Amino acid sequence: MRAVSVEEAVAMIPAGASIMVGGFMGVGTPERLLDEVVRQQKSRLSLISNDAAVPGKGVGKLFDATLVSRLTASHIGLNPKAQQQMLADQLAVDLVPQGTFVERIRAGGCGLGGVLTPTGVGTSVAEGKRQIEVNGTTFLLETALRAQFALVHAFLADYLGNLTYALTARNFNPVMAMAADTVIVTAEHIVPVGVIAPDHVMTPAPLVDYLITNR
Repeated sequence: MRAVSVEEAVAMIPAGASIMVGGFMGVGTPERLLDEVVRQQKSRLSLISNDAAVPGKGVGKLFDATLVSRLTASHIGLNPKAQQQMLADQLAVDLVPQGTFVERIRAGGCGLGGVLTPTGVGTSVAEGKRQIEVNGTTFLLETALRAQFALVHAFLADYLGNLTYALTARNFNPVMAMAADTVIVTAEHIVPVGVIAPDHVMTPAPLVDYLITNR
């Protein structure tokens, strides 16, 4: 793990990159990183996030700046800008049931090819997907999700990069930290090693590549 400025971290992300962003309607989202992504105008991003948030908040800022070309999410209904871009064919959207969404990310982080789920069988969700029968029940094969970068927000980070999260701000951050080639973290507080008890570590340091310095 290396401590870097937010400017340095975002400079590593090329245009057209695939990124996972933690958060649930902006809660637990690395706002400083997203602000810098907008400032540096990183365009044509393939975004994997639970939702599209709302204009001006969380990943909604990326849609405000028209920086996303593809979105994989479980919900976009509260962001009219994302909807407008989708209807104008400026944004390709892959809507995934929320449970399936997180399991596909978890599979990506664990080195699995995908998961079997009954969710979506017999609906439009099943179109073009392989169906497998197990003990008389039909399942969809949902492939794993990974990204080049994961942008993660924690409550506490120590000097090695061990992370812990606050309440519901935990949401998708831990699984996304497992499923990306490069993990970039912001934290509310950066503390000495030992402040986070070992059994309270939710994301271990070996998963974290870069920690944004607090000013």
